Amino acid sequence: QVQLVESGGGLVQPGGSLRLSCAASGSIFSINAMGWYRQAPGMERELVANITSGGMTNYADSGKGRFTISRDNTENTVYLHMNSLKPEDTAVYYCNADLVYVNLNQLNGMDYWGKGTLVTVSS
Repeated sequence: QVQLVESGGGLVQPGGSLRLSCAASGSIFSINAMGWYRQAPGMERELVANITSGGMTNYADSGKGRFTISRDNTENTVYLHMNSLKPEDTAVYYCNADLVYVNLNQLNGMDYWGKGTLVTVSS
């Protein structure tokens, strides 16, 4: 069993900051890329940022210069630091991990998702 648990969402005023965290736990052998996606009401889920196990990062244009993704490989945790938040950043933010897990002494690869954390940017 593998779980991804997000935290750090909430209500913030425009221009404010938030830090999201996502911890992966369970029978994990290794984690390749980890990332953050978001889904606003009535919209499709979209990539916010991702990061490889070696630390290479990729950002959607919407977050460049405002968001920073990082990870702690020893804790299987990925973070998203969000600055200068705008109302259009309001969405449910989901953590994603491309990982290898152990089941019955076998290694299996799978894409896992967290349940999401709501970020609301409003005055």
